[in-house]
Amino acid sequence: MPLSDHEQRMLDQIESALYAEDPKFASSVRGGTLRAPSARRRLQGAALFVVGLALLVSGVAFPATQISGFPILSVLGFVVMFGGVVFAITGPRIVGGRDRAPEVGAQRQKRVRGSGGSFTSRMEDRFRRRFDE
Repeated sequence: MPLSDHEQRMLDQIESALYAEDPKFASSVRGGTLRAPSARRRLQGAALFVVGLALLVSGVAFPATQISGFPILSVLGFVVMFGGVVFAITGPRIVGGRDRAPEVGAQRQKRVRGSGGSFTSRMEDRFRRRFDE
């Protein structure tokens, strides 16, 4: 559920006060935002997935790769497969893109208000119309 304008202003004021009071703590807590993964990153993730799948199958197919009956190569293959999928669907973080709190609030308000044709804003408008009726 999105924040109202009043709640958004209050949040921006709290955020700017935090930045003014302790900018080092605020920057360490803020973290970065995730970008969409590039085509190259998706391809690398898919390649990792295929390598992991090959390790998984070879760990099951060759009993010599088992240690005391535990298929260590298969487990390693599964971990590589999982890592490949995570690598493919996540993008790198954007760090340091926002330095000051007032700019953060301005960007957030632009994003909320400037997305007039977005799916979420249309759904919010429909909800408000139905709720008012």
